[in-house]
Amino acid sequence: MAINNINNTAKPQLEAQKLAQQQAQGQTSSASVANTNQAASAPKQDSVSLTQSAQQLTSVQKKGSEAPVNQEKVERLKKAISDGEYRVNPEALAKKIAVLEAQILGVKA
Repeated sequence: MAINNINNTAKPQLEAQKLAQQQAQGQTSSASVANTNQAASAPKQDSVSLTQSAQQLTSVQKKGSEAPVNQEKVERLKKAISDGEYRVNPEALAKKIAVLEAQILGVKA
């Protein structure tokens, strides 16, 4: 029993399948391009959301800019620092920092 031209009969079928796949891919990519063009023409909306920490920071900055400034005291402290006469009490400073952090974070110190 002899089998002749086995490769010749399968080859046209494979080529037809490849052609059909390429055409289907071409149609799919055309549809994809059309969808992309539609999406590109639609107006885009930007949005921003702030974390709770960022909102708290904004609130603290706003309060700080609205706070009254005792310019006389500022000048007195500047002079004491430049003259080397200003002394820091570390315990009092640490206590004030703890109170400030508690206020910012909303907890009791």
